[in-house]
Amino acid sequence: MAASGSGDDVVIIKKYANRRLYDTESSTYITLERLAQMVRQKRDFKVVDAKSGDDITRQILTQIIMDEEARGSTMLPVNFLRQLIGMYGEQIESVVPQYLEASLEQLQRNQSQLRDAMTGALVANPFAEMARRNMELFTAAATGRAGGATGANGSGDNRAELDELKAQLAELQKKLDKLST
Repeated sequence: MAASGSGDDVVIIKKYANRRLYDTESSTYITLERLAQMVRQKRDFKVVDAKSGDDITRQILTQIIMDEEARGSTMLPVNFLRQLIGMYGEQIESVVPQYLEASLEQLQRNQSQLRDAMTGALVANPFAEMARRNMELFTAAATGRAGGATGANGSGDNRAELDELKAQLAELQKKLDKLST
């Protein structure tokens, strides 16, 4: 049951029908809270259904997010969740994961600047710079996808969606500018 990536560094977690999670590395049962700690510690793991062997890591990670949100850590705004749900089944669905991943990686890289901005230590506008970089990431991802999708159904729908998303991002940029001044 090797996972993609660094092979031996991936901890296999088995999920049993009784909903218990078994860490094969430590030979102990663990909780979702422990898995969340492993994520924060940058430990790579793969969760598999003990009976079928199916990879259910995505579902378990989603459950961890739901638990965190239920505890009051409301990192995901309702409007964001609605927009995300609305994108399922749309042509842009295939671009969204790469865009979100790249945006979060950029946010992590800028985390110290963001902390300084929140405490008023910076004069520059890091929010504007992050929004500009996010727009560049999105444009690169969308044009790469749109370029491959032009064909029988045309690129008009893709262009309209891209323009709408650009307008939404520009609006977010304005809101961020107002917040940081």
